[in-house]
Amino acid sequence: MVRIDNIELPDFPLLLAPMEDVSDPPFRAVCKENGADLMYTEFISSEGLIRDAIKSRQKLDIFEYERPVGIQIFGGDEEAMALSAKIVDATNPELVDINFGCPVKKVVCKGAGAGVLKDIDLMVRLTAAVVRSTSKPVTVKTRLGWDEASINIETVAERLQDVGIKALTIHGRTRAQMYKGEADWRLIAKVKNNPRIQMPIFGNGDIDSPEKAVLYKKRYDVDGIMIGRAAIGYPWIFNEIKHFAATGTHLAPPTIQQRAAAIRKHLVKSVEWKNETVGILEMRRHYTNYLKGFPHIKEFRNQLVTLKTVAEIEEVLQQIVARYDGFVPERKIAGFAASQLEECAY
Repeated sequence: MVRIDNIELPDFPLLLAPMEDVSDPPFRAVCKENGADLMYTEFISSEGLIRDAIKSRQKLDIFEYERPVGIQIFGGDEEAMALSAKIVDATNPELVDINFGCPVKKVVCKGAGAGVLKDIDLMVRLTAAVVRSTSKPVTVKTRLGWDEASINIETVAERLQDVGIKALTIHGRTRAQMYKGEADWRLIAKVKNNPRIQMPIFGNGDIDSPEKAVLYKKRYDVDGIMIGRAAIGYPWIFNEIKHFAATGTHLAPPTIQQRAAAIRKHLVKSVEWKNETVGILEMRRHYTNYLKGFPHIKEFRNQLVTLKTVAEIEEVLQQIVARYDGFVPERKIAGFAASQLEECAY
């Protein structure tokens, strides 16, 4: 069992990453149903919360079915972060998470997200301000450093633990790398194996298959894994990893019927959360990922992204199920040699 303060998680938990315009309540619902152990909201601007911005406030929405859940905030001003932590605290999530890892220019230019990696003293002050302002456990998600010349994650982990955070998630890239190149989990392992570190350390970056998840669990000894892009359109990855870790065998891949059912649930939750017009519009970004790997799917996909009612979408989904009944897209295992796959098995 892994504990984040008073939050109990299963042994080697799988976390859903906070992803802008992705990790909303409808998406979290299908991930929870398929094995995610702890989930985070999209990141929320501390300044937006204080200004009572509608978009920022709506991101605070959490539901009982998705617990445990953390609300993630970002910002570069101590007072704003402290005030936003108090606002978050009132919505009663299980924990408050701070984003010190987002590499996007519009965030970094405001001195927030990964931009804070250039000023570790500021990072510590911002974190301490949040810890003082909430009754909830505080966690942090960050990167290895700003660039190759300023990798400082071991120092960061110690100093953030000293001011009271209860867990740390590390993305194994620098800000300069963005999402390019390979994540360096060796540095994540160094933090985990530092005798001064007593809190859980979660690894993030490049986990896209059960094989890789189990291999990295054994090789780097982290307390759990956070999964982001690999879950978009494929929430089944959480249960697939758990099954492979327990048995060394694969779950059957999702059928077209199961994929259609996940799309329906995602769509219904989206409509319930917003309204039919907005819910349908926001769902359009997900169809390509849910239906990846199906030949000649473009015609159906083009229909899904133009339809304006749930009933019309349901009709097309029925056509897709009929057309691809029995077809299973080829399962790809990227970046593994045979010797590595053997190392994965228990």
